[in-house]
Amino acid sequence: MPVESGGNPATWVAAPLHPLHNLWRLRPYLRPYAAEFAWLLVAGLAGTAAGIAVPLVVQRVVDGPVARHEPVGLLQLGGLALLLGVVEAVLIFIRRWVQSSSAVGMEAALRADVYAHLQRLPTNFHDRWQSGQLLSRITSDLSVIRRFLSFGVFFLVLNLTTYVVVVVLLINLHPLLGVLVAASGVPLLLISRRFGRHYHAASRRMQDQQGDVATLVEETAQGLRTMKAYGRGPELAARFAGGARTLHDTGVSKARLLANTSALLDLVPNVTLGVVLVAGSAAAAKGALTIGELVAFVSLQLMLIWPVQSLGWIIANGQEAATAADRLQEVLDTPPQIVDLPGALALPRDAVHGRLRFERVAFSYPGATTPVLREIDLIIEPGETLALVGATGSGKSTLLSLVPRLHEATAGRITLDGHDLRELRLASLRRLVGVAFEEPTLFSMSVRENLTLGRPDAGDDDVRAALTLAQADFAYELPWGLATRVGEQGLSLSGGQRQRLALARAVLGRPAVLVLDDPLSALDVHTEALVEAALRRVLRNSTALLVVHRPSTIALADRVALLEDGRITAVGRHSDLLATVPTYRALLAAEPPTGHPPAAGAAGPSPSPSDGRGLVRS
Repeated sequence: MPVESGGNPATWVAAPLHPLHNLWRLRPYLRPYAAEFAWLLVAGLAGTAAGIAVPLVVQRVVDGPVARHEPVGLLQLGGLALLLGVVEAVLIFIRRWVQSSSAVGMEAALRADVYAHLQRLPTNFHDRWQSGQLLSRITSDLSVIRRFLSFGVFFLVLNLTTYVVVVVLLINLHPLLGVLVAASGVPLLLISRRFGRHYHAASRRMQDQQGDVATLVEETAQGLRTMKAYGRGPELAARFAGGARTLHDTGVSKARLLANTSALLDLVPNVTLGVVLVAGSAAAAKGALTIGELVAFVSLQLMLIWPVQSLGWIIANGQEAATAADRLQEVLDTPPQIVDLPGALALPRDAVHGRLRFERVAFSYPGATTPVLREIDLIIEPGETLALVGATGSGKSTLLSLVPRLHEATAGRITLDGHDLRELRLASLRRLVGVAFEEPTLFSMSVRENLTLGRPDAGDDDVRAALTLAQADFAYELPWGLATRVGEQGLSLSGGQRQRLALARAVLGRPAVLVLDDPLSALDVHTEALVEAALRRVLRNSTALLVVHRPSTIALADRVALLEDGRITAVGRHSDLLATVPTYRALLAAEPPTGHPPAAGAAGPSPSPSDGRGLVRS
């Protein structure tokens, strides 16, 4: 039966064979700390042994020095009890100190692996998953697992050992009363099983809802300008309040379930203690038990209250960790679709000429019935610039994404200098291909760090040349120059500024193949002309594939390919296509396909305005 995660069909997975199945799979992260865990267990058992020994010493005190009025013996046994208490306290301190260190180490290793796996997964995975769900998995879910693997497992072993040892000692002190205490474990087991079953489902529901709320918060933060512009704050606030209320109700329901179970777990040992006190007093009155044995018996039984009371917390923590492990494994069990093949090649930049060829290439998104691209045949010679032109939704950006293998062609192949792209190492291929998207992404780091993502060893002169080419010299005028942090998504900059920095980043790596997805769409006419003039010099030394919408940008290309409904329907020089292909002419002139050629001097759609001033907007 599928388990629904956060209401997102992309996250439906088959339920594991056992609620703890996926948690058990995380045991490799415990192995590096096995020695520490063993010492922790030894320290914990030693501390527990010291605590258990105290009631036995009290028995000797009551039945010995107290009964015989021997002050010397009383002081000796009292000193021993005090020493045992100090030893127990020291062992608890050492245990918790080491425990915290190993717990954080396990969490860090697991988080690093999950993050690395997320980077290996294809872009369509991230397109389908809610970002808040992924964020909650790599933060709150990992914290839940860390608490259980470090504290929950330890106390589970320690408390079970304490329970068994104490019950054995109680049976040894008085068999009948000891068996009575042991029998109280049966209702405890039944209560625990029922609680675990219901709490597991509640934990999964709450953790998924936390991911949904995180998604709402992230979307609101990223879309704050749009929300304010349309005055939709109250509606989004109501949507968030609904999600938060659902999460609140689930949390209250979960807390009520834990409270009810904790009350039952507390009731059983207390009722048993009451029965033991009555029966034990009667046995002591008959001489079947000494006063010291009765005191020791009751003291030992009191030591069982904490293990039983903590049982609810341990089970709750274990179920939360189990559901968190389920959610993590949903990510980790998703196999990367775009990986290096055995024996993949690494091509040095100097050895690459840049001949790019598409051979009957097709592409379909997962689950789609209609292909986005079909039978694409194109050859781009070294140093040539090819422009892709087509209506919105024709597959231009998808075609570009196949070159750096952000998506994998579902049929046919793409070659670079005769090498199938799938035969090249991903790291090598992506060093050879420079990319700039229409919607550029800048990270929450300095301008220089954003620029040198593809070429960390770039010098100051190289960075300056790339910024000059992209007309992005405004970066030097920022408050701290290239060291200025641009903020999340680069939203402290204008759209044109972000595009220019993204273009500078693409050309800084001196790629053999340059893939540009309408990178000048947010520039004003004057800035666009300056960037195009500088870009011509770069394109002489690179094979380039451009998605363009403006006739002025098409002038950068040696040839133009017309893409219609996922097929290449015409390839040639701009002037030739304009004269012979009505669809191409209509597309640029914003006329219907059956229209006449534009009048002399007619231009395409006017460019969208932008400030172009290189100023940082608040």
